[in-house]
Amino acid sequence: MQTIGLVGGMSWESSAAYYEALNRGVEESLGGLHSARSVLASVDFAEVTALQEAEDWDGVAEVLRAAAISVERAGADFLMLCTTTFHRVAEQVSDAVDIPLLHLGDVVAQACKAQDVETVALLGTKFAMSRTFFTDRIASHGLEVLVPEPERHDEMNRIIYDELVHGKVIDASRKNVVALIDELWDAGAGGVILGCSELELLVRQADSDLPVFGCTSLHVAAALDRALA
Repeated sequence: MQTIGLVGGMSWESSAAYYEALNRGVEESLGGLHSARSVLASVDFAEVTALQEAEDWDGVAEVLRAAAISVERAGADFLMLCTTTFHRVAEQVSDAVDIPLLHLGDVVAQACKAQDVETVALLGTKFAMSRTFFTDRIASHGLEVLVPEPERHDEMNRIIYDELVHGKVIDASRKNVVALIDELWDAGAGGVILGCSELELLVRQADSDLPVFGCTSLHVAAALDRALA
């Protein structure tokens, strides 16, 4: 079994979901008392968020590079960034280590194509939806990517940062997000990407008639495939 390297803390709720899912996946695959070989470096979410808001992406990259280097030195065979928004600096982080980075955008795009989805909607933080670093990576696989209208971005941000990163799952917010998914379906989406780890706490496949692609679940599945190959 390979050792999985995790750079987390963005938020700790999402990192906990990664850790639990990886260990449950190994247990289900190998049985007995088996658990995932992993190394986790958890950064301070407040620090990297402040750098993001100041558009100091070199500062963000430096924090995440240092975390990635520590994970590599601890024996990881490959690297995961347990975040969507901070994949903005994925290439800079990858360049700092000699182990491969399992890029979330590639994993999600491959899952969409496996279900013959050609046009997919992305829900996530305001930053992830309003910039193109993540949508461009997905589109590079031959997919069309839709995002909500800009006036809907602040509400998504509020749900993520004021509720979900604190572990608050509120039914009214679920209804709002599901209604937004229906709007994107009407706009031509054949599936929806939950492009923020915490959104999987809120929305499940049972909530939508569209295929739902949860970033954390897909990232974990790809990591398990690699670690257990």
